[in-house]
Amino acid sequence: MSSWRSWHRPLVLFAAAMAVMAVVSGVGLLVDDRVLAGSAIWFKPFKFAVSFVVYALALAWMLTLLTRGRRTGWVAGTVVALSGLVEMAIITGQVIRGRRSHFNHATPFDERLFTVMGATVVILWTGTLVIAILLLRARIADRAAALAIRSGVLIALVGAGFGFLMTQPTPGQRAAGNLDTADVVGAHSVGVPDGGPSMPLTGWSTTGGDLRIPHFVGMHALQLLPLFVFALAASAPRLPRLGDPRVRLRLVRVASGAYAAIVALVAWQALRGQPLVHPDGATLGAAATVLAATAAGTYAALRPIPLSRKADAEKKELAA
Repeated sequence: MSSWRSWHRPLVLFAAAMAVMAVVSGVGLLVDDRVLAGSAIWFKPFKFAVSFVVYALALAWMLTLLTRGRRTGWVAGTVVALSGLVEMAIITGQVIRGRRSHFNHATPFDERLFTVMGATVVILWTGTLVIAILLLRARIADRAAALAIRSGVLIALVGAGFGFLMTQPTPGQRAAGNLDTADVVGAHSVGVPDGGPSMPLTGWSTTGGDLRIPHFVGMHALQLLPLFVFALAASAPRLPRLGDPRVRLRLVRVASGAYAAIVALVAWQALRGQPLVHPDGATLGAAATVLAATAAGTYAALRPIPLSRKADAEKKELAA
């Protein structure tokens, strides 16, 4: 692994700033008892800051793996850092003012701030897309690591894309017929108003669907899939079969497919207005199918290859 000193400097600095912001927001949670939209007012900047720390550090490391387009990657990483910084500045500023940051159309100033936030999200998503394209073209020696990194970035892009769905007017808001004058347009929740009963720590709705779930799960594929590869490599001394790079590659294929299926499942659940903690029979059936397919794939990946087929398998996987 490359030294952290070679990591993308603007993203590392952004992650450091977000770590400080997480501490500040944590203090705010302790000393500021204000509540906004059913949640402690400093909870949103705290969650965003923690998420940005891990997101930025993952990208900062991945950019060291580029073999082509390093300059383009540096610019894209810098764009991600700056757009994230602007978004956090607006979120924090609105907390200080005691105002909503997301979906706020109460005043022309609030609406302009939310418009700027929407633009920063598009810019951040585009910057990540550029990095994903560069990683797809990079020559990464370890094929399992290469697949985990590329799958992680692509799934993260899908997860980030769910943020755009939250900005659309809800059916209830459309039915009210006053979108031009409404104070709030858009929502995290599906089927229920924002600010209702929610899960501890995450703040996700327990009475309706919540688009933040596929958004969160998808975006953090960026960290979890590469960490899965590191876990496989670290376990190889105790589990010799994991020392075979072909086995690790097959396991990463299974993990990537399972992760994508989970993102699709929680998105489907949220869009039907169903809380994560109260799945219906259809959701449970789909979850069981994903679990069974993952178990079968894992079993197949770990099965030893017969000696008569081993040479052919090696040739095919090297040529792939």
